[in-house]
Parts: sequence; C-alpha cells; structure tokens
Amino acid sequence: MTVQQLSINQLSQPDRDKLLKIVKECSDSLTRMAAENDFVRENITETAKQMKLPKKLVAKLVRVYHKQNYDEEIAVHEQFETLYKSVVK
Repeated sequence: MTVQQLSINQLSQPDRDKLLKIVKECSDSLTRMAAENDFVRENITETAKQMKLPKKLVAKLVRVYHKQNYDEEIAVHEQFETLYKSVVK
C-alpha cells in the first residue's frame, strides 16, 4: 500500500482555519460522547447495585429499549437456544 504524499503548505490559510475549526468541533463532540457514555455506565452500575440485579442484565435492558429491537432479541435467543441444544446436549 502506497502512502500518498501531500504538502501541508498547499493548504490555504482559510482552508487551514476551516480544518482547525472542524477538528475542534469534532473533538468537542467526542468529549460530549464520552461524558454521555460515562453517564450511562454509572447509571447502569448504580441501578444494578441498588436493585440487586446483574449489571449485564440492566445494560441489556437499556440497549434493547434504546434500539427497540425486543422481538429481534427474542428471535436470536430462540435460535441460539435451539442450536445449543442440538449441538451440546
């Protein structure tokens, strides 16, 4: 694989400014995403602890609710159960 050489000096000052603005905005967005992920993780952990539920179960409940894919999860689980029984038991 060949790495394309480019000259940074080819960028005009307005293009450099635009690129820097985009980099900063994306960095800010990534910071917000990390904060949201921390919020979700902490809430799942605390809820699981308070309600004495497995953390994995609470996290899955949150994911399935968010994706609104309960029926798909059930179908996949049924397929897994059938396959497991036919192969392992």
